[in-house]
Amino acid sequence: MQESAAKANRIVFAVTVSSESSGIRALMLARSLRSFGGKLSESPFWVLMSRAANPLPAAVLDGFAAANIRLILFDIDEGIFKFFFGAKTCASAVAEAEAREVTGLLAWMDPDTLIIQEPEELLIEEGKDLGYRPVHHLNIGSLYNEPADDFWKLIYEHCDVPEEAIFPMNTCADNLVIRPYFNAGCLVVRPENGLLHNWRANFLKLHREPFFEDFYDKDILYRVFIHQAILAGTILSSVNRERMQEFSDRVNYPLNLHDEYQENRKAKTLNELITCRYDVGFHDPSWREGIQINEPLGSWLQEQLEFKV
Repeated sequence: MQESAAKANRIVFAVTVSSESSGIRALMLARSLRSFGGKLSESPFWVLMSRAANPLPAAVLDGFAAANIRLILFDIDEGIFKFFFGAKTCASAVAEAEAREVTGLLAWMDPDTLIIQEPEELLIEEGKDLGYRPVHHLNIGSLYNEPADDFWKLIYEHCDVPEEAIFPMNTCADNLVIRPYFNAGCLVVRPENGLLHNWRANFLKLHREPFFEDFYDKDILYRVFIHQAILAGTILSSVNRERMQEFSDRVNYPLNLHDEYQENRKAKTLNELITCRYDVGFHDPSWREGIQINEPLGSWLQEQLEFKV
């Protein structure tokens, strides 16, 4: 009984990497958890990596060991590996399968994430099966007050989404009202439900269908984000809305889009956030000028950015 309770209250953090640069990002994310995660700072942290990817440098692997990161290698078809975010979709299902016996919650994140303070909000409430953030921008999404286009009709049809499952959701940065379109880089799931397994299954079934290839030919963004559209279809077909928990603006805040946020929703300091995403933001030498960063976070971040392999 005690073991079952401990499992239910445990959360595992997991990301996937495919290169040296994403490996370094994953290491920085794990270090941020260890440094600022509070009561959750010692939570298990897993890095999923396809055997089709180039091996990580020794310095990164040493960093993984020092941060108590578990590296999980998995096999994948070369065609899936080379398709945009195909490895990410498959890796999520591997992480979910690994997590099923050891944890009640799995936090699936993109490696360009930082944990700024104890991520207690990620411990989704009892009775909830999914914690999420909406996408930042409309992108290939569907405006709620307009008819669904042919692309989304295909998503709903082939993922078996009932019409009553569709509800309004606001994008994070431009605050548009859209049909549900979930950010694939910030999900908390209950592994026993198999949501990520279903996502992989739907992706493998659908992403090469000729009717989607037609959209890829029109606009590469459909090819890039088909995984995220299929995620939306998978969620809507298997998770009731009342069992979803939308995280606050302080979770998965896009630092690289800080200037696009409305003033009343814009973070005043980096320190007030729970988790943030930075994309390529730290490549800009003026990154510190975009948002106020108080100590000790500022010095810690500067030290991490100086990491070399």
